[in-house]
Amino acid sequence: MALAFKQETFRNDYKYSNSPSAIKRFPFPFAEDQYMYSVNIEPHVKGKQGTVCEFPFDVDEHYVAECLDKQITLDLDRGRYAVLPHMMDAQWDFVELTMEALSNDYPEHFSLKKDGLNWTWENKPLNIKQSFVFGDASTMPMDPFEFMSRQVQGDFVLLDQRDETLYADGGFVTSQADWSLAFNVGMSWREWHAPVPRATELGVMDRALKYLLNLQLGSPVRRLNWTMTVNPRLDTSPENYPLWGTERNTVNPENVADKVHLRVELQSLFRLPRSNAIVFSIRCYLMSLKELSSYPRWAKRLHRVQKTMHPDLIEYKGMTKFHPMMVEWLSKFDDGSAMDVGTQPE
Repeated sequence: MALAFKQETFRNDYKYSNSPSAIKRFPFPFAEDQYMYSVNIEPHVKGKQGTVCEFPFDVDEHYVAECLDKQITLDLDRGRYAVLPHMMDAQWDFVELTMEALSNDYPEHFSLKKDGLNWTWENKPLNIKQSFVFGDASTMPMDPFEFMSRQVQGDFVLLDQRDETLYADGGFVTSQADWSLAFNVGMSWREWHAPVPRATELGVMDRALKYLLNLQLGSPVRRLNWTMTVNPRLDTSPENYPLWGTERNTVNPENVADKVHLRVELQSLFRLPRSNAIVFSIRCYLMSLKELSSYPRWAKRLHRVQKTMHPDLIEYKGMTKFHPMMVEWLSKFDDGSAMDVGTQPE
């Protein structure tokens, strides 16, 4: 069934909202009443029908608006796209992976026709039709990696594996949660993740690296990550901090439920066949506290998670200024009764 794409914005007037069906399928990340960093990696296998994990790359009602926001961000700052010269095989791997996945899983919106190395790609929602020779970048209007990153929701980092670690040697990043591709490109795994508090001392990042170095072709994995953000802004980059950082000061007890959003990243990692690189997909989902409270069980759980949050994580996730107001607003949904483990809405 064809999706109905919404006209909305992720900046300035923030004309963004989730339909009831989008709220119900939101990837709520908290199965228990307390939170601490963990590897929490699982196989990225086909999920239940209608969930965000049903297909390798999720396409939802926000698709067209998110792709437009990508274009706006990239037009304002070309530094959001970077790829080192030795990653060309990985670029073509990414093209093949995304084109085949989207055309197979959403045939009403995307199609891919192959005649040997002569391929034709059609993206109906964005009105794109492109014929090219697979493996010949001169037949594409831009870098192959950029061409398809513009057409898939989320951010993408190409990780090259060498010297027993992973290097962030390419990326298309326009909806990051306060980190910079321009700063991180070319960094090793440990350099990239060094700022994450408590994760290093707990050994989380070392365990994750060991796991990913052994990632097999055809066996992708996924995990959820989260933060809280003010307003439904995708681009919360360090480069644009003056545009969004001050918005934290606009939260008050009257508007906290509308302004504060749970921001969840569905992070997926795929081994690529020709390059042996890994593509790291970071898909962002946003939902206001008011929308989240459509399911009181979620609001109750989120209250308990936030009430017991370690101060280092509150600071790291940029929640210090509005955290008490958020906890207070959520408290009205928490009657103190025991809750079963699980992320289901009700």
